[in-house]
Amino acid sequence: MGRGAAHGRARVLSEAPARDPAAFVRANTRARPVPHAPELTLLVADEAVPLWSKTEEELESIGLPPPFWAFAWAGGQALARHLLNHPDLVAGRTVLDVGAGSGLVAIAAMKAGAAKATAVDVDPFALAAVRLNADANGVEVTVLGEDLIGGPHPAADVVTVGDLFYERDLSRRLIAWLDGFLDRGVPVLVGDPGRSYLPKERLEALADYAVPVTRDLEDAEVKRTTVWRLTPGGRAP
Repeated sequence: MGRGAAHGRARVLSEAPARDPAAFVRANTRARPVPHAPELTLLVADEAVPLWSKTEEELESIGLPPPFWAFAWAGGQALARHLLNHPDLVAGRTVLDVGAGSGLVAIAAMKAGAAKATAVDVDPFALAAVRLNADANGVEVTVLGEDLIGGPHPAADVVTVGDLFYERDLSRRLIAWLDGFLDRGVPVLVGDPGRSYLPKERLEALADYAVPVTRDLEDAEVKRTTVWRLTPGGRAP
C-alpha cells in the first residue's frame, strides 16, 4: 500500500472523534514497543488494513486526514535507531523533526540527550499522537502544527526528516526548503527506504538498517532502510 498510496480509515469510525484527536488516537491504537527500537513505545494501530479502508475522499468529507501517525514507518524507525546508537549527533542540541507523524524520531532524539526536540506536522491527530507518545516514553516534545516548508527556517541545530519523499511536488518543495538549513550550517538527516522521489543524488549514506515493518503498508516484512545526510549543491560525496 505504501505511505504515498494510502486509502483511508475503516467505516466503523464515527465522525465524533474527529473533534477530539487525543480520544481518537487512544481509541484506535494501543501501546507497543517499536520493532527496530524496542526501548521506545508507540501508540500504533492494531491492524493496518481496517484503518486504511476508506478512500481519501471519504476521509476528507468527515475531516479526517490519512493516519500516518498510527504506524512506525521504516524511515522513522531507522532514524530513531540511528540517533539512539549515535547520541552524539543530537546530545545537548535542538532538533527539528519535519513531518513527525507519531513523533518517534523526536522522542528518540530526546532519549538520546537532545536539549529540545520539536515535532512538526500539519495533522492535529499527529500532534495529539506525539503528545501521547512522548508522555508514554517519559520525555517532553514540543509540537508545532504548521506547514513550515517554503517558509522561514526555525532555529535548530539538527533537522530530521523521515519518510517524506513519497510525492513529487512535496519532495521538490522539501529539498528547496531544507537547502536553507544547509546554508546556515545545520545538518539534515533523512531516514528513507527508497521511496519514489528520494533525491539520492543529494544524499550521503550514513548507515543501513533492516527494519521490521507492516506488510500491509510496505509490501514487505522487512525494509532495507538508509539513514542519509543531505548534501549541498547537488553534489553528494
